Amino acid sequence: MNDSDADDLCQEVFVIVFRKIQDFEQKSSLRTWLYGIAVRVALAHRRKAQTQRELPTATLPEVETNDGPHDRFAEREARKWLDMALDTLDEKKRAVFVLYEIEQLSMNEVAQALECPLQTAYSRLHAAREQVEAFFRQTTKGQVE
Repeated sequence: MNDSDADDLCQEVFVIVFRKIQDFEQKSSLRTWLYGIAVRVALAHRRKAQTQRELPTATLPEVETNDGPHDRFAEREARKWLDMALDTLDEKKRAVFVLYEIEQLSMNEVAQALECPLQTAYSRLHAAREQVEAFFRQTTKGQVE
């Protein structure tokens, strides 16, 4: 996903929130409700993106940071490896893993956002962790040999 997609998806989330805020029943926290909307928008985008092709651009945008080149390289590499690990997960496991491990929602909030039973969320997280760990073990093994 590129930055313009992220901006568009963020705007789409807020349009949905604006349209549906009066229907918010407060069965969960507002944060959980927002994450649920964001997850569904992101999943819809990922499904749609699988059938679309990216259009290359002539120039890449410049991003200014105070980090040195080694820091930027390390961050890009870490993100690349994390993205590859996340790509091994199906959508349901990926959503639980990202919300719990990266966004640091509580498991109750994850289950509410994804509209699944709490035990199912725990099961998906456990399976996702095993799959991510297996990916990194396999990758590390391949690099050592």
